[in-house]
Amino acid sequence: MLARRIIPCLDVAEGRVVKGVHFTSLRDAGDPVEQAARYDAEGADELVFLDISASHEARQTTLEMVGRVAESIFIPFTVGGGIRTVADAGAALRAGADKVAINTAAVRDPSLVSRLAESFGTQCIVAAVDVKRIGGRLTVMVNGGREETPLEAIDWLRRLDALGAGEILLTSMDRDGTGAGYDLPLITAASSAVPIPVIASGGAGRLEHLADAFEAGAHGVLAATIFHFQGTTLPEARAYLRERGYPVRP
Repeated sequence: MLARRIIPCLDVAEGRVVKGVHFTSLRDAGDPVEQAARYDAEGADELVFLDISASHEARQTTLEMVGRVAESIFIPFTVGGGIRTVADAGAALRAGADKVAINTAAVRDPSLVSRLAESFGTQCIVAAVDVKRIGGRLTVMVNGGREETPLEAIDWLRRLDALGAGEILLTSMDRDGTGAGYDLPLITAASSAVPIPVIASGGAGRLEHLADAFEAGAHGVLAATIFHFQGTTLPEARAYLRERGYPVRP
């Protein structure tokens, strides 16, 4: 069985790591380079860097910051936010990213997923999907969670898989930053719908929530608040999961 991944997330705005609730009310969580180095030292499996205002501000990812983070870590590193073209993705990879995450641009132009997979390999392409429950429907949101789309989440995941995405970064906007736990029905539906790995995001507040997400079918757990603000360390999380029989990296 593949080892399950524990992945801290750096949401970055104006050069700082930030974290909010439901994508709003952002509070400062430190310097991106310092936080990245800390999580690398603690043994994170991977790191995700999301320039959360790039799409909304119609600009590219801050590549200078990406490069500085990449130089400070030795773990796989995913970069997202403002990647709209094959050239944008190539620039992020040259700056030090191992993978690129696309969200809004994939919805605007689904063929971009296939072009990226053909250019860089499916293993490099992370399809980020932000989901909000609206009227009982799992609605795909874009533009930093500001814009509703007509897409239903599970149908969109199947299409992303067919287009060549290597994995799904699935964020529940309803749970984001709440500490109430991941959206387990969403994770179960997603992991049952596609064969590629699903990374659960949005809602981790206690170590039990990480285990819950794995039990629901997630291949990895993305978390921010629990590590940024609550004093939980990566070694503590790994020990907790290992004691409960989940295959995590030693």
